Formats: sequence, structure tokens, C-alpha cells
Amino acid sequence: MPVPVVLAGRTVRLEPLAVRHAEGLALAGAQDRAAYAYTPVPDGLEAAHDYVARALADQAAGRALPFALVATGDGRVVGSTRFLELDYWRGPVVWPPVTGVPYGDPLTAVPDAAEIGNTWIAGCARGTGVNAEAKLLMLRHAFVTWGVRRITLRADARNARSRAAIERLGATCEGVRRAHSRGLDGTVRDTAFYSVLHEEWPAVRSIIELRLSAAARPPAPLPLRDHEGAAGRLLLT
Repeated sequence: MPVPVVLAGRTVRLEPLAVRHAEGLALAGAQDRAAYAYTPVPDGLEAAHDYVARALADQAAGRALPFALVATGDGRVVGSTRFLELDYWRGPVVWPPVTGVPYGDPLTAVPDAAEIGNTWIAGCARGTGVNAEAKLLMLRHAFVTWGVRRITLRADARNARSRAAIERLGATCEGVRRAHSRGLDGTVRDTAFYSVLHEEWPAVRSIIELRLSAAARPPAPLPLRDHEGAAGRLLLT
């Protein structure tokens, strides 16, 4: 099972998600709620605590490795992301295949394939390079440290912003799976699937590094306003 780790970059640091991040997630999620039509983002402090609890339960079960996105300049939480759909191919071939179960010692096993997803970015951090650098850090960890063969990324097919962000990374679109799952709005959604393979990683790394060299800047200051969260009143200061 992958070990939680800090992944540090110039503008963003990926910290293993913890209860202490809940308030920061609530503040970050309060910005530009209209942008989260297709993405589950906690709305209020109570929802943020529930979000963290569910993510940590998935981590404990070996299903995911969640992170808080933290701005390196001032330590603000500016979003979240995670590794999920961890798959293990090492060991003897069995049929039917058993997915998500490591061969050998589960405490030291690393995945052979994974997905990067459940990503959301606070409004103040969009366009700053935070998302691209977070993806670069995660891809590097997956391909270099774990040695995975494949990384999957996906998005609701209607989510043009998310799809464009994935495509700018250099990921390959594999197609759209129709009527794939239930969307956040309750409708049955189509899902666009993308991938980066091990042999494609050097080219993708170069694409992202070139983008970051031209675009990276710190997230904007948080707006000074009141936010009514599910757990009560939070003053953003």
C-alpha cells in the first residue's frame, strides 16, 4: 500500500490530507462555487470534515492516497487531489484478475497503474500554475518512485474546463465512455478518459515544465468576506 508522502514544488506543496486541513478546505471551497458544477467540493466546515473523513477511510482501505494542496508562499490550503484506482500487476497471473489487491507484503507494495483525480482548485489559485505543478509532482512520483506503467485521468464529458486542463498536460484522450456513471447533478453522465503511459512521461514532463516556466505565480489573496458554512459562521481573514 503506498505510503503518504509530501510532494513539494515551487508554488504548491502536496501534503497528506489530514483533519487539520478541514478549515482550509472549507475556506478554499467557498470561492467561486459555480465552478464546481461537476466536481465534489466541500461547502462549509462540517462538509469539509466529512470530506476529509471519507478520504482518510479510502486511504486506510488502500483505495486512495489523498492530498491537500497548500500554497508554498503563505501555507494556505488551495484545493485537494488524490491518487485512486490503485492497481497491482506484479505477481502470478490469476484469472479472473483481482484488481486493487497488492501481491506480497501490502505495506511495501506500490501500484503498477493509478488514477489522478478528485482534483479541485480554489478560485484564487486558478491560472497560477498550481494545478499543473501538482500534476507534475504526482506524475513524477508515480512514474519515478513507484514505476507505474500508466496513469489515468478522467472528467465528466461536459466539463470543458477540466478536459482542457488535462489536454494541456499532454495526456492522450482515449475516448468517451457513454452513460458511464452518475454525475454530481444526479444525471447519468458520459466520462472522458485520458492517459499517460510510462514511455510518454518524459515528453509530458517537458510540456508541463515549459508551461510552468512561463506561467507560475503565487495564488491571489483570499477575499475578505463572510462565509456561511454548514457548521456555522467562518470569517475569512
